[in-house]
Amino acid sequence: MRMILRGAAALATLVTVASLTGGAAAVPGPGTSAPVAQAARIPDGVTAGVAVFDRRTGTFTEQVDESARFRSASVVKLLLALDFLWDRGPEHTIPEADRALLEPMLRSSDDDAADHYWSEYGGSAIIARMTTRLGLRDTAPPPAGYEGYWGYTALSARDTVAVYRYILDKAPAPVRDFVMDNLRRSTRCASDRFDQHFGIAGSFDRPWAVKQGWSGAYAKRTCGASVTAAEAEPAAAPATRAAAPATKATDGVDLTRPALHTTGTVGADDRTIVAVLTLHPVGTSYGKAYTDLGRLTRSLNVPGGVRPAGAWFGTWGEFVNVRKGPATGEARVTRLPAGVEVLVGCQVRGQVVSVPPYTNEWWAYLPQYGGYISNIYVSSPDNRLPDVPQCGSGVQRSYSAR
Repeated sequence: MRMILRGAAALATLVTVASLTGGAAAVPGPGTSAPVAQAARIPDGVTAGVAVFDRRTGTFTEQVDESARFRSASVVKLLLALDFLWDRGPEHTIPEADRALLEPMLRSSDDDAADHYWSEYGGSAIIARMTTRLGLRDTAPPPAGYEGYWGYTALSARDTVAVYRYILDKAPAPVRDFVMDNLRRSTRCASDRFDQHFGIAGSFDRPWAVKQGWSGAYAKRTCGASVTAAEAEPAAAPATRAAAPATKATDGVDLTRPALHTTGTVGADDRTIVAVLTLHPVGTSYGKAYTDLGRLTRSLNVPGGVRPAGAWFGTWGEFVNVRKGPATGEARVTRLPAGVEVLVGCQVRGQVVSVPPYTNEWWAYLPQYGGYISNIYVSSPDNRLPDVPQCGSGVQRSYSAR
């Protein structure tokens, strides 16, 4: 791990998510529903298209530039899967060879699987077929010169909602169940080692189902229990995958700014469909985009959405380890995107961590990761985080003698 001195955080008296809310960092406790009639808060510098649809009432609770076109990134994988499954009625089973491709494509956003379906089933013709079948209004194939790049398919927030409404309300039951079951099993680490549990997955307790998307010059891939030096380097997208180098907007779709999208359903019985498509300034880090998308998603009025208990804090450092327990010898769960905001459920005394001249024996428990990080990497001027309870006595006893 490359450590960042805590002193910079202390001297600057860095703020938590309180700067977003205008008050304390704490969020509503467990069992609380999403706030009513709260307008979307779009962070500075972010361009967003938002649509939130309550299936119980049949109404939108949020709409912000819902018809604006964005490059889809991996959200288009929903259309690739639906196109393949289109003529497969209840009497048809999915061949094992295709199941082995579709499941990781939907759960872990596997690009190799998307390449296969794009090349085998007609590329842009897939988008033309699905646009007609689903009555999509803003969706369009990749622009001229980029026909091989499925991630450059144009998509809007309202069309994304329409795709989910088809899956949930009109698709044959086997298709609906197959797609939604895989989206509910979304893996934190995508196939390309990006942490994909941002937005919806980070803002609400389960049940939720997500298909995320990211595209752009994000420099670091950090997700997983181990990360090699090669994987930590900037990723160059192969020419047949999600994105190609681009220097301009094409057909009204921005191909240059980093994109980060969160889409899916929230709540029991997939009550609410959420589509948040975003673009970020060139040079934005993955952790910053991840954080800004999270803040935007948490601001939305999402009926049936339950907020996780805890308080949000920023972090410092690259490849900060999340450990099974509050000690550096504990197994690594994953590594955080650099500078990402995290939900802290409680804190506990553990192994002393030293970054001279600073030391800290407190560790923060991150419930959404199921592990701990040293408080030395949390953006707060004090070793012990304010307004965060101490973890249960069982955890405390386990590490008090270390």
